[in-house]
Amino acid sequence: MHLPGRIGYVISGKAMPRAVDRNRLRRRLRETVRTSRPALETYDVIVRVKRSVARGEIADAAAEGAALLRKLLSADLP
Repeated sequence: MHLPGRIGYVISGKAMPRAVDRNRLRRRLRETVRTSRPALETYDVIVRVKRSVARGEIADAAAEGAALLRKLLSADLP
């Protein structure tokens, strides 16, 4: 039985105090994952925001997440 890969998002209130900002970043990250979904079916991925993200930096954080996802997909993993 083949189970599709899963994606989890961990964005703490400390990193982004406003829930609306956390949800906005989560939506942008989900869109990035959605476009790469077929290639991710073999992975379980957790996206964790470790540093504080200001409201004006949401686009930059989403772009960084997209770059990390591309790096994961281009790596030759067993």
